[in-house]
Amino acid sequence: MKFRKNLEAAFLVAAVVANFASYAVASAQAPEVVRGAPAAVVANPAVNPKMAVVVVKAHRLTAAEKAALN
Repeated sequence: MKFRKNLEAAFLVAAVVANFASYAVASAQAPEVVRGAPAAVVANPAVNPKMAVVVVKAHRLTAAEKAALN
């Protein structure tokens, strides 16, 4: 029981410290982010021909074929 109370207190202290730290860091200038290609260009295979596309075609097994596998 004592361990749980101590763990709860440690969690609350960590939450309070993290809350104040987030406010302290929020006032600092954000670093410059290097951006890549837009998501629409990457996701569209017609625009990006190097993207590998895997197509799986198969037929469903009948009940007799499923029974034969077991």
